[in-house]
Amino acid sequence: MTASAPNTLPHRHVLTLPTGPGAVRVARETAEQALAEWGIGEHHPAVGPALLILSELVANSVRHAAEVSPRTTVIYAAGPECLVFAVHDSHPHRPRLFGPDAGHGGGLATVVELTHGLGGTAVVRGDADGGGKSVWITLPL
Repeated sequence: MTASAPNTLPHRHVLTLPTGPGAVRVARETAEQALAEWGIGEHHPAVGPALLILSELVANSVRHAAEVSPRTTVIYAAGPECLVFAVHDSHPHRPRLFGPDAGHGGGLATVVELTHGLGGTAVVRGDADGGGKSVWITLPL
């Protein structure tokens, strides 16, 4: 699988929503609609795990960043070979995805396990100003 920049993929959608109750549902429903419009059906083997990963990432923003980050942005992108999405909030803490402190056995551990199980990649990228971060997921299709 080759990692592509989301803005180079033929399909892209950006959603910004309040970091609070209902965010997970809206992010997931938006993903389902976008994937369907892009011809990636709900029965594709990557879709179920991708929706779970997305739900965990948005839930983490709601749970851990809402006080500092009133809005969360989700970027969805897809091409013939991959599905890419990112969840961004403006909380400065950048969680570790790998190593002894990674995920503490919670949602991020599930995200990494599912992502790697599908042959994908997960990375945390801090904002240039240090004021926030995005968790990027790339999955093969």
